[in-house]
Amino acid sequence: MKAKGAVSLLFVLLLSCLSACTTVQPWERGVLAKPQMGLEANPMQSRMRTHVYSSREAAGDVNFSGGGGGCGCY
Repeated sequence: MKAKGAVSLLFVLLLSCLSACTTVQPWERGVLAKPQMGLEANPMQSRMRTHVYSSREAAGDVNFSGGGGGCGCY
């Protein structure tokens, strides 16, 4: 009896996930391309933070695989 309930619950969840899928019309793509719809608010700032973090972390690397001097310099 429990297996039947679990299967029906899985089926309902699958249908609810599939109902969220839709086709985007060409005239609607402009709205989705706005900067506000991006995953990051400021992608350039995120890239700079990643660069500084990786150059600082590379200074402590035992393998000496490259990277910065640890000061965050370019």
